[in-house]
Amino acid sequence: MSRRNNAASRCARCRMHASLCVCALIPRIETRTRVVLVIHRAEDRKPTNTGRLATECLANSEVVVRGHEGKPDPPLSFARPVLLFPHEDAIPIAAFARDLDEPVALVVPDGNWRQASKVRARVAGMRDAPCVALPAAEPSIYRLRSEAHPFGLATLEAIARALRVLEGDRGAEIERALLFPFRAMVERTLWSRGDVETGEVTGGIPEGAQRHDPRSGAVAR
Repeated sequence: MSRRNNAASRCARCRMHASLCVCALIPRIETRTRVVLVIHRAEDRKPTNTGRLATECLANSEVVVRGHEGKPDPPLSFARPVLLFPHEDAIPIAAFARDLDEPVALVVPDGNWRQASKVRARVAGMRDAPCVALPAAEPSIYRLRSEAHPFGLATLEAIARALRVLEGDRGAEIERALLFPFRAMVERTLWSRGDVETGEVTGGIPEGAQRHDPRSGAVAR
């Protein structure tokens, strides 16, 4: 079964193959920071997208889909918006973590590098929003797509690292909670391809799970 023809076999929420669903591992996390995922329509169709998984975890979040042909991108209006993208004028995100009584709205572009770079110019309400950059840290653990930029992260990883800074004393706890279903998603997908062993998978492999390798078409228990 090809990737394009397997939508019916996927969970509607986490988009994993039904036998590998990670929904039981998704936490519900409360944050001061409002997280707004601005996802390009082409990215929204991909089962390997991680931005929507992040919003499933975060109670104080929402999703805005942009990039529809012939339609303007929906405008955004939030108190204290900051755009998570490393433009040349980006400010270290730590500068917005000092006043915890007045949280920001963290606007996160989701798409390829080219799509994400257009959000500031094309989405009304974002042109004057300051851009913020993450501090240097360990490389991405996302192994399902190749990354054109050495400092690139999966969208969920970027959100988790941003909240680690913005959420003060709870930041590290929130980051860990977000990364748990993310690791499960990545490692279950790698397991389905035969790239990792069962004992290496975060959260384990559900009983009756099957391998669904899109490269060979094989389906095996």
